[in-house]
Amino acid sequence: MEIINNEALSQCIRDAVRAELQEHFRITGSHGQAAEERLLSKQELAADLGVSLVTLSEWMKKDLPFLRLHKRVYFKKSEVLTIMQQNGKDKKGGEPSL
Repeated sequence: MEIINNEALSQCIRDAVRAELQEHFRITGSHGQAAEERLLSKQELAADLGVSLVTLSEWMKKDLPFLRLHKRVYFKKSEVLTIMQQNGKDKKGGEPSL
């Protein structure tokens, strides 16, 4: 005895998931909260920016924003890019030096 067919069940599940996702994004959007940004390790950020770990360490000494958790260091890429853009504008046309 079949109460609901597979296609109807699949459609019900899709509708329920879609409704939950819309509600989730409506709630987080209405409070102005941005989605949590994934933290990058030194290796990940260096690879993303195309610089060496030594260069990244030098930039950290020159106020590149980072977070320290125990002995590990992490970065928010958006903060790093903002600082690099600001430093690039300060130099007017040169590469960001940090």
